[in-house]
Amino acid sequence: MQKRFNIKAAAPNALKAMIGLETYLSQCSISKTTKELIKIRASQINGCAYCINIHTQDAIKNGETTQRIFLLNAWREAEGIFTEEEKAVLAITEEITLIHQNGLADDTYTNALQFFSETQIADIITAVITINLWNRVVLSTHLLIGQSLA
Repeated sequence: MQKRFNIKAAAPNALKAMIGLETYLSQCSISKTTKELIKIRASQINGCAYCINIHTQDAIKNGETTQRIFLLNAWREAEGIFTEEEKAVLAITEEITLIHQNGLADDTYTNALQFFSETQIADIITAVITINLWNRVVLSTHLLIGQSLA
């Protein structure tokens, strides 16, 4: 598989807009741990090795355990590993990443309201949408682990 094009050269304003989303997320209401769980889980669903590689490394640097990373794709069955708040975030992540199936279910949204404000849920949704955007760019351009996005 060969890298198709450099997005920074081909569409610099698009890349700038994507970085703007990342800048917003770096200052938003959700924790780094939560953001990395979102990034890893969505990337697993999308099969984006490039993003899984980056975000598992970032998560470990931020104090995440390898056990939780290893169990992330089976979070529903990993009793006692993820908090109820994290499970709510992971459910949102999966449903938005797989939006074509059923969308974000009312039950999932209502459950999240037990733990998060509307602003926090908006930030969670923005984080999910943003990593899905990155996954699609990386997969569409055939970016390989170790290559530079820009």
